[in-house]
Parts: sequence; C-alpha cells; structure tokens
Amino acid sequence: MLKSKKKLGVAAALVSTVLAGVTVFASQFGNHSDADADKKKTPGSPTTVTITDLQAKQVLVAPAQSYDFIEQSDAVGYIDFNQDNTVQVFSPYQGRIRQVMVKAGDDVNKGQPLFSIDSPDLVTAESNLISTAGVMSLTSKVLERAKKMLETQSAAQKDVDQATSDQQAAEANYRAARDAVRIFGKSDAAIDKILSSRQVDGELIVSSPIRGKVTARNAAPGLLLQPGSQPAPLTVSDLSTVWMTASVSEYDLPKLRLGQDVKVSVMAYPGQQFLGKINNIGVAVDPSTHRIAVRSEIKDAQHILHPQMLATYRIRVGEPVHSVAVPANGIVRESDGTMTVFVTQDGRTFVRRNVKLGIEQEGRKQILEGVASGEKIASDGAIFLSNMLALQSR
Repeated sequence: MLKSKKKLGVAAALVSTVLAGVTVFASQFGNHSDADADKKKTPGSPTTVTITDLQAKQVLVAPAQSYDFIEQSDAVGYIDFNQDNTVQVFSPYQGRIRQVMVKAGDDVNKGQPLFSIDSPDLVTAESNLISTAGVMSLTSKVLERAKKMLETQSAAQKDVDQATSDQQAAEANYRAARDAVRIFGKSDAAIDKILSSRQVDGELIVSSPIRGKVTARNAAPGLLLQPGSQPAPLTVSDLSTVWMTASVSEYDLPKLRLGQDVKVSVMAYPGQQFLGKINNIGVAVDPSTHRIAVRSEIKDAQHILHPQMLATYRIRVGEPVHSVAVPANGIVRESDGTMTVFVTQDGRTFVRRNVKLGIEQEGRKQILEGVASGEKIASDGAIFLSNMLALQSR
C-alpha cells in the first residue's frame, strides 16, 4: 500500500515537470510568433477610397483651375455721414423760433426755408431802413429846392453845397441800412415791400445752405436760439456719398495711399459691394491697438447706407498672382494639421493628397503645391471621403 502511494507521487511529479517544460517552451517560441503575426497585420494608413454609385451622389467633382489671386487688405469699420457735405444749420442772430417748415428725413433744396425766428436785430435793421429812407427822401427834396432858389438868386451857393452834402450822407446811410437788412436774408423785393408798406416784419427766415436730407431736428416753436449754441436746430446732409472709417493695422500702412479704390460690404446687404476711394489716412497710430484710422468716400446714390452700419472694406495692395485654385469646400484639415484634397479620375476612386495653401478669395483656395491645373478633385463631400478613410484605418 505504501509502495503504491510512492509510485503515484513520483508519477505526479514527472507530469508536473513535463508540463512546466512545455509552458516554458511555449513562452519562448509561441509569443515570438504572435509578435511577428501582429507586425504582419499592422498596415500603413490608407490614402485611397472607393465609393459606390449611391455614395457618389454625395460627392461633387470639379477640376482645379487657374485663377488670378490678388493680394488684398481687409479691415472692419463703420459707415458715417460725409462730414464735408454735412451742415449744422444755426440762426445767425438771437431770436425765438416762430415756425419750423421741415421734419427729420425731409429732402430739401439749397435755399429752401427751414425755420423762422422772431429777431429783435431784424426789427432794428428794418426800422433803421425805413428811417434812413425817409431822411434820404427829405434831403433830396431840400437839395432840389436849394438848386431852384439858387437859380433865382434867392439862396446862396453855400446853401446848395450844404444841401448836397446832407443828401449824399442820407443816401449813404440808406444804402447801408438796405444792405444790413439784406444780410438777414431779405431779397430786394422783400425790402421794397417793407419800404412801400412802412411796416416792420421781424420774422427771420433761415434757409438750407445745401441740397440734401434733414438728418437731425432739434428745433421747435418757441425755442430761444443763440448763435452757435449746441445742439444745432437742424442738420442737413448730402447723402449721395458717405464715409467708411476703418481701423487698419500699422503693418498694412505702407501699402495704402490716397485715391486707392476700395470695395466695401455691409452686413445689411450681403453679396453687394459699394465702390469708393481712400480720401484720408490718419496721422497717428493708436498706441494701445497699433492701428490707424483710414477713411474712404463711398458713392451711395440710392441712399441705403446709414451711419454706424458695421462695414468691411477690401483694398488691393499688390499685383495679381496666377496660380492653381480649388473650391474652399474641397480642402480638408486632417487631425495632424495637414491640408489635403481628394484627387480622382473616374469619380469613384479618390486619392488623398497633401497640399500647400496660399490665400483665399471669392470662395477659392490658392494651391501652391500638390495639385496641377485640370486635375479633378472632390469639391463637395471631401469631409465625407476623409471620414471613410478614417473608418478604413481602424
């Protein structure tokens, strides 16, 4: 019995030893073959993808074409009134507003009445006019009578000389008084009416100095005005042109000059461009932003640009560069930062190709390296193809 147990123990020990040897052998040779198999199974990243006819409906193919890229400078600014064609209309004399003839937004012509005031200064000038006219009439009669008396030797020559001097002085005073009333804006016909009626009218009419639109109104009947006091009763602007003031980087300053053509776009009218020219470049750079104000004058015959509209201007600062161009939608930015396009010949098999990009204009990307003119690429659906390649690499 004891011998049988000993034999069984020896047999078990031999089996354990054999199994341990097999395990060591497997660890030394089996793992090595698995590593080789893994190496054989690890492929390179795919660069070609083939799509079905149904998938091809999601991809638009277009040829790369040559295009003239123009170096341009872009800046953001705002629309403003053309201050050279904007006038704040003040009353030249003190007075109280009697009536206002226009409203904000009205179109006015040059010389059109805007508002009137009761002017004490005008009353004084008209009263002086009537008085000097009476004196001139009297001195003229005295001179005429003195000349007749001299002919009959009823008066001396010195009396005629004195009457002549008085008449000349009266006439000079009358002309000065008439000019003083004319300064208030009264026409010759209105002055003659005052003289014939011998009535003083202290209403001073303030007219528009330019043709344009009333852009601000602060005048109201009964308001007392002082010459030059702010705010101005009325503001009139010629809106046929407006200003666009942009904040431009100082690095673009050497490329700008007066008279350069600019293309301006505003958010209110997407896709529409307005033409203008640079008419002023600031003399000082903002020390905190290192930008300078550049002003352009823009034609706006339809009066659709309004002050404080956000605007962008684009100005040509270099000569055109002839280069290969592809639609911007055909460019894919990969996860590693490289830029790629998908080139095809049959519209079914696409090859990913790295490209070097330049500037973007009018929805086109400039290709410096990687694609030749005439090669077909995926202009729409390039991201779809990139995602398919990513799935194949998993």
